[in-house]
Amino acid sequence: MSVKIGAHVDLSDAVAQAKEIGAEVVQVFLSDPQAWKVPPLAHPGGAEAFREETAAAGLDVYVHAPYVINVASTNNRIRIPSRKLLQQIMTGAEAIGAQGVVVHGGHVTAKDDPAVGFDNWRKAIDALETDVPVLIENTAGGDFSMARRLERIEQLWAAVMQANGAENVGFTLDTCHAWAGGIDLATAVADLRAITGRIDLVHANDSRDVAGSGADRHAHFGAGNIPPELLVGVVAAAGAPVVCETHGDMGPDIAWLRERLAA
Repeated sequence: MSVKIGAHVDLSDAVAQAKEIGAEVVQVFLSDPQAWKVPPLAHPGGAEAFREETAAAGLDVYVHAPYVINVASTNNRIRIPSRKLLQQIMTGAEAIGAQGVVVHGGHVTAKDDPAVGFDNWRKAIDALETDVPVLIENTAGGDFSMARRLERIEQLWAAVMQANGAENVGFTLDTCHAWAGGIDLATAVADLRAITGRIDLVHANDSRDVAGSGADRHAHFGAGNIPPELLVGVVAAAGAPVVCETHGDMGPDIAWLRERLAA
């Protein structure tokens, strides 16, 4: 089957890195994923040059939003900067011609009503000014996460579908996160499609830890705990573009996946 497969690369050298590892899709950060500030784009020639270079190379581009973003938070000092930062990232993604922006589902605290977190997501989507899809990603751990377990994802989805801009909301399925979060990978695609109606992107990663561990620790294919047939099954069933995200040389991972999808 023909699925575009790629990896997370450095924005400053995306086309060369993609060529080296055989990627058809790239994912980039626009800023330090642990920071609240968005510096000028780290690419020679800026956004326009990046857009032209990736288009000429035939690469689809996705942006991963910073990890610090938590639009679900009930804490104003986190939620308000999160919304502001997300808007900056969406604007930057539009400038580089990105197909979508991946955003983690976020969390509330033990004392919060999860319903408030879901509604905060609705308000965040309401407030965004962008034509670029927001691709909410399932997360691996946390008892108070908005997008770890299927029942929470269902509640989150019901909330964001009430927002202005709901048509711009999509879903990213991360295999490591699903495995660690306690979602059954054998039925994950069908289960999530039943909730969201769509899977726009797959983050294909093996997991260092056992199923249900709650640990977000990616591993290269074959070096982790997820049975290979489950990984390949998710990618095949989803039929969406694939980004591999484990640190280190991604070339062998891309080749590993292509070989098994072609079998």
